[in-house]
Parts: sequence; structure tokens; C-alpha cells
Amino acid sequence: MRILILSCNTGGGHNAAGRAVKEIFEKNGDEAVVLDYLCLAGNKVSKTVGNVYIETVKNVPGLFGAVYKLGMGVSRICHRSPVYYVNSVMAKYIKQYLKENPADAVIMPHLYPAETITYMKRRGMKLPLTIAVMTDYTCIPFWEETNCDYYITPHESLNGEIIKRGIKKEKLRSFGIPVSLSCNDNIEKKEAKNILSLDKNKKYILVSGGSMGAGDISKLVKKLSYALNDDEGIIVICGTNKKLYKQLIDENIPHVIIKGQVNNMPVYMKACDVIYTKPGGLTSTEAAVCNIPIIHTKPIPGCETQNSRFFVKNGMSISAKTTDGLIKQGIKLFRDDKQKDIMIKNQSDIISKNSSMNIYNLVKNNMEK
Repeated sequence: MRILILSCNTGGGHNAAGRAVKEIFEKNGDEAVVLDYLCLAGNKVSKTVGNVYIETVKNVPGLFGAVYKLGMGVSRICHRSPVYYVNSVMAKYIKQYLKENPADAVIMPHLYPAETITYMKRRGMKLPLTIAVMTDYTCIPFWEETNCDYYITPHESLNGEIIKRGIKKEKLRSFGIPVSLSCNDNIEKKEAKNILSLDKNKKYILVSGGSMGAGDISKLVKKLSYALNDDEGIIVICGTNKKLYKQLIDENIPHVIIKGQVNNMPVYMKACDVIYTKPGGLTSTEAAVCNIPIIHTKPIPGCETQNSRFFVKNGMSISAKTTDGLIKQGIKLFRDDKQKDIMIKNQSDIISKNSSMNIYNLVKNNMEK
């Protein structure tokens, strides 16, 4: 089989989900390509869209939340949104790409290419099997105006909301959000610490702002470090946020190890006892699959608010409205083995560890029909 995975550089989660799907197909001997579909119109287009998104989220998250709320309103009253018409422009590029690079299935962990695929279907263009992958624990605006063959949903308890928004029940498959196979690696904490050259006698708190290093991490880390004992430490993952990395290096906060972008995040999760992270759908799922207790920091208004709500409601994370509250609750969790075990069990009971494999089997079974 040859699989085309269409994503978009608006945050790292969509691409990470795409890579996780690619990984399972290649493991089974098939060919899979992950493509930032906006690059088909030129690298400048992709870079511009990605930069606008990232700068908005990092610097004016309130604006992002307002746009998200507006999108929810528009999705209730409009048959087709401006998002649909903007993405319809990409149809000619995808049509040409598929002509030159035929695929058995197109898998989309992002709304934008799903909008384009929908436009192509309405224009009668021939397409292979199309599968959308939802990467947040809610139905974000405009999914309901797309028309894919299947929709991979994060959890069956969310399907009622998705059906109510207009997506047909028979198209839904509650496989969960796909994560890298390395999240399922059976690595003990001691081994993970050894891989990362960490002090085996210390307990560690992991702090992450997602791929963008978003949120007021510096303030959190400073206050958190004051609450630690000598046998406790903090590891901060700054992602692509070079400004944050330099700031933390310059501040030289005690008990803190600072990292930029890492390509082995699951190992860090397995080496640490709890994680502070913004409630992105992909990062939260990775943490749950890695069985690390989660303290969700302030969400970017919109889908992250819903992600945090889903995790807290199901006992898979804790959160608080203030930095002091996050530190107080996080330290309590960090030092309470019983509470951590309960949270890990809830994660294991609710979050699927086999999403990618289930997607692979769905495609394979359709190919065999």
C-alpha cells in the first residue's frame, strides 16, 4: 500500500500524529509519506500560515480563543465557512500531486486538507480512501462541513457531540489519537534515566510547553524550584522557543536542567515522575500512553480548554487557575505515590495505546474489499 498523510505546520501535534501513522505503515512494509500540504502551493505559503498561527498562539492567545469562539458560532449557522473556501484553492495542487504520486489512502490529522478533499469530492474528482484524524478531545469548528470516508475520534464518549454537529455515526471510529510507537516502549524509569544521563537517585518533574514552548514557563519553573528538595529536580523542554531557552539558561535556576527541541520525548516522560504541560491533544495523549501523571497548565483558549476538561473529568490530570495553585497541587501529586498510581490507572483505562495499528487495519481491510 502507498499512503499519503496530509498535515499542516500549525503546531507540532498534527505533524506528530502524522508521523505516528507513517511509522506503523512503514513497520508493516508499506510506503507512507507525510506532507505539509500547503507546501504544494510553495514553501512561502506554508511558512506564512505556520508563523501567523504560532505567533498568535504564543503572543496573543486571547485572540486565538476569540477566533475559535467565532468559528464555533460560524459553524452553527453557515453551511460552508470561509475556511472551506480558502482551502478549496489547494484542490488543484492535491489533484496534480495525486496524479503524479497515486495513493491508496489519504490520511489527514488536520482540518485544512480535509476541507480541500471535501471540495474535490463535491467537484467529482476521483479520490482514494480518505480518513480524517481528530487530534483534540472535542469537535473543533468546521469538521462538520467536511466529507471524509472515516473519522478517527479521540474517545467514544465524544462521539455524541461529533454526531450532533453533523458527522454520520457510521463514519466514526473511536481509535484514539495516534502517538509514536516509542510511547509504548517498555522502559523502566531507571533505564530511562540512564539513557538520559540523569541522577538515578533524584526524582524529576518534567515541564513542557509543547512544540512551541508556549505559556509562562519561566515563572512556573522559578516558583517550582523553590519548593524542591535536594533530591528533586526539574527538566524543562523548551521546544522551538529559543527565547525561552536563552532566558532560562541566563537565569541559572537551581535544580533545573534545560533542553531545547528533543526527539525522544517519551524517554523523558518515562524518566520523570510527573509532567507539567499545556493541554495539547497530542502531548496529553503521549503523556497518558507513557503513564506519567499530568498537571495541565493554563490552556490556550479553545480546543485546549476542552482537552484539559476531558482529562481532569476522567481523573487523568489535575489543573489549577493560578501558578501558585499549579505548584501546590503538582508538588502534592509529585510526592504522593498512591495518587500517582490512581491517575496512571485512569490513563490506562481510558486512553488507547493502539490507535495507529487500528488505523492501519482499517485501511488494510478497505483495500482487501
